[in-house]
Amino acid sequence: MFDPKFGRAARMGSGLAMVAMLAAPAATQQQQQVFPPIARYTIDAGTMSGMAGMGRGGGMGAAMSMMGGGGARAMHEMTLRIGSTRTPTGAPTAEHFMPAGAGLGKSVQLLTPTPSASPRETPVEGQLPKGRLLIYWGCGPTAPKNQPVVIDFAKMAKGQMPAGLYAPPMNLPGDWDIKPSNSKTYADWPNSKDGKSLKPGGSILGAHRIVSSYAPEIAFTLNQDYMPALNARSSVQPSGSILINWNSLPSATGYYAWAFSAKGDGRGQPTDMVWWASSATQAFGGPLWDWLSPAAVQKLIAAKTVMPPSQTSCEIPAEVKKAGGEMTMGSLYAYGPELHFANPPRPSDVKIPWKPDWTTRVRFRSYTMFMAGMPGMEEMMGSRGAMEDADESEAGDNPPPARKPKCRGLGGIAQRAAGLCE
Repeated sequence: MFDPKFGRAARMGSGLAMVAMLAAPAATQQQQQVFPPIARYTIDAGTMSGMAGMGRGGGMGAAMSMMGGGGARAMHEMTLRIGSTRTPTGAPTAEHFMPAGAGLGKSVQLLTPTPSASPRETPVEGQLPKGRLLIYWGCGPTAPKNQPVVIDFAKMAKGQMPAGLYAPPMNLPGDWDIKPSNSKTYADWPNSKDGKSLKPGGSILGAHRIVSSYAPEIAFTLNQDYMPALNARSSVQPSGSILINWNSLPSATGYYAWAFSAKGDGRGQPTDMVWWASSATQAFGGPLWDWLSPAAVQKLIAAKTVMPPSQTSCEIPAEVKKAGGEMTMGSLYAYGPELHFANPPRPSDVKIPWKPDWTTRVRFRSYTMFMAGMPGMEEMMGSRGAMEDADESEAGDNPPPARKPKCRGLGGIAQRAAGLCE
C-alpha cells in the first residue's frame, strides 16, 4: 500500500512531486557496489597457556622446563593464509616481512601446497565401533533431566541416530576462511618449507608487508598485539561438580569451555567417553573451536552459546565427573578483537564502487587447557620466572608441528573434542 500522502499529491495533480517522493526511498536505500579483491590475507594470532602451551611452539625443552618448575609462561600460535584470483608468474612464492619484535627473523615463507590424492580408508571387516559418547552441556551444579544425549557407536554404524543430535547451523556473521578450494592460488604458514617457531614474549606490533608472485603487495601496521594468557583454576565442589574460575581478559569478547574424559575396560579400550560444553544450548564444536569475529560472538552470547565477557566462572555438573574417568581434560577459549585492512580503503560514498586490490583480516584469541579439578598451571608450576634462553634458542631450530590427521569415522567426533584430530 502507498502512504496516504502519495494519494493527496496525486489528487493535487503534482506529477513531478509524486515522482520525486517515490524516487527518494530508492536513493537512500542504495547499496554500494563491491567487487571481490584480487587477494585476501588472514592472520590468526593466538595465545596458549596451561597444558595447551606445553611443547607447542617452544619444543620439548620448553615443555620440560615448565614441568620442572620453570614457570607457566604462555606460548603463541599464528597461522597465515593468502588466497588470490591470479595465477603466479613462474613458481608460486609468497613472503611475509615481519616486525622485529615477532622473533621470526626478517620474514617467513608461505607455501603453496602440492595437490595430492587423498588417502583411501581401508574398511575393517566384521568390526563395529564400540563404546558410547555421553554429551552434556550448560554451567551448573547438576545436569538438566534431558541430559545426557547418548551416542552408541555400534547403533550409529547400523544407522540408528539419536534424536536431536545435531543443532541447527549457527550461520555466523563473518564465518569464512581462505582455502585452496576458493582461491586460484593459495599458500599458508607454518609449513614444511619454513620451520621457524614462535618464541615466548614475541610481539606482532608494527609494520607488516606481504610480497608474492601472484598478488599485489600487501602492507599494513598492527596496533593490536597477542592477547594476554588465560589462567584457569578448577576445584571439586562438595556436590561433586567442578567449579572453573579464570582471569578476566580486557580484550575478550566472550568465553567458551568444554571438557572431555573417558572410562576404559581395563585393557586400553574406551567404553564411555564424556563430552561437556559450557553452552546453555545444545551447541558444541565446529566454529566454537576456531577464531570468531566480535559480531559472531555477540550473536552466540544472545543465543546463550558463548559466555559473556563479564563472566569468569562456570560449573561443570556433577554428573559429568561421575560419568567420566579419573582424569577430565578441560579447555577454555577467550575470543578477541578483529582488525580489517584494505587497499584502497572502502569509499564512504555508497555511489562510488569499491574495487579493492587486497583485503586483510587479523583475528585474536587466547586458549588454555587444564585438568579439571586440579589447580591452575601457575599454582602447579609456581611463578619462578621465564624459561631459559637455551630453550628459546632450541625453539628456532625445531621443525613446524605436524598437522593433525583428519577426523574420520564415527569416533571422529570424540577424537576431535580431545584434540587428537581436526
